[in-house]
Amino acid sequence: YWQLDPRLVTIGQSWDDSVKQASDEYMHRMHHLCCDNCHSHVSMALNLMRYNGKSNYNMVSTFFLFTIHSKYISFWSFLKTWIPFIVLISVIIGLVIYFK
Repeated sequence: YWQLDPRLVTIGQSWDDSVKQASDEYMHRMHHLCCDNCHSHVSMALNLMRYNGKSNYNMVSTFFLFTIHSKYISFWSFLKTWIPFIVLISVIIGLVIYFK
């Protein structure tokens, strides 16, 4: 998790209004792993509230911010987060090496 500071909400909508509006928008969208996903949802809320004075959050920047700032509640939660990614990358690298 990454605990955000509600005091960094600037001239945009309030925290609650921004989260509600983003949630209302994303409840009607299909979740896509690579393009329209939870990172996009969070980015929309952050943009609406102009978190930290910015309104240019996107899926990629939100991913990197969470990756850099996130804290894990346990070692097991860290493993549950990263093992699927490591397995996927390992399979891709293995296939590239095998078929090269």
